[in-house]
Amino acid sequence: MNASFIDTVLRILNLCRKEFLAVLKDPASRAILIVPALMQSLLFGYAATYDLNQADYALLDQSHSAASTALVVRLEGTGIFHRAATLRTPADIERVIDAQDALFVLHIGPRFEQQMQAGEEAAVQLIVDARNSNTAGSAAGYVSAVVADFNAQWRAQHGGAQAPVRIDSRAWYNPNLETRWNLMPGMIAALSMLQTLLLTALSVAREREQGTFDQLLVTPLTPTEIMIGKAVPPVLIGLVQSTIVLGVTLLWFKVPMAGSFVTLYAGLLCFTIASVGIGLSISAVSANMQQAMLYTFVLIMPLMLLSGLTTPVRNMPEALQIATLANPLRFAIDLVQRVYLEGVGLLTVWHNLIPLVVIAAVTLPLAAWLFRHRLV
Repeated sequence: MNASFIDTVLRILNLCRKEFLAVLKDPASRAILIVPALMQSLLFGYAATYDLNQADYALLDQSHSAASTALVVRLEGTGIFHRAATLRTPADIERVIDAQDALFVLHIGPRFEQQMQAGEEAAVQLIVDARNSNTAGSAAGYVSAVVADFNAQWRAQHGGAQAPVRIDSRAWYNPNLETRWNLMPGMIAALSMLQTLLLTALSVAREREQGTFDQLLVTPLTPTEIMIGKAVPPVLIGLVQSTIVLGVTLLWFKVPMAGSFVTLYAGLLCFTIASVGIGLSISAVSANMQQAMLYTFVLIMPLMLLSGLTTPVRNMPEALQIATLANPLRFAIDLVQRVYLEGVGLLTVWHNLIPLVVIAAVTLPLAAWLFRHRLV
């Protein structure tokens, strides 16, 4: 074998060894190689699921008959559906769906059993909260399967050729169960966060790496003033990006908006400030741009998975539901979707605004403290 070829191979192997040592000798680098992959695989397995394991529903039974009770028992016997409320009048349906106390309402009419015994087709109304189209479609499919089993048992016991019970489904806030109606309003917050978080995380790290950070320190500006100056541009840029996505959703995809722009932008402003606080905290602890980018990309995936954008938070394990309380994207997506699709006002979404304000009130002072701490 040619000696020069062997020398080339040895040089390449030595270079590879040097690169491996450079990566593996740092404990932080070793952790980054293992922990994100492990964490994200667990999050995907638990959080990113379209399976309907538990769903709260409300019952409006105006029949109060043996047949309606048998249908409800069969529904609840699946172990999937848990009755969250028992309604008395049809006027209660809107309150339950709007408050998201139930995924759907099962409405059984007053002549349910009489129609079945007379050989007529009895209609059962299924009113579904379609703000999450995937979950709504899954729930409707499960209920249809339960009704099909109920029909088969009824025909076996009482005879008859036709199915005695028919489901009439109505999807609120997304009549055609279009995924785009659920996804695009959520992307108004999600896409802007991706850019805002990265832009803010690179802000101080870029100054420190380029050597201009020391020049900034000799100015009359205090560390707090410097942090405010670093925070305002990303907030404005984030709002502009949200406006771009909003324009695409409204004008290109023709998803109608039912709410107020004032309410929407009030929520987006609180959300963007909270996101900037997280980004500045990342930037304050990063020694260079490479670290800032790495920390940001490690954080973005859990924030997206635990936001409820694609899979409902209530489908996640309880421990992950608690973890979502520290995720501003969770509250922003719920706020934007409710304002956009339902047309609710600030008095309805205040419970989403408060966590965003709290996260901003924690992360911004934390970033300022980390900033001053690194100067010591």
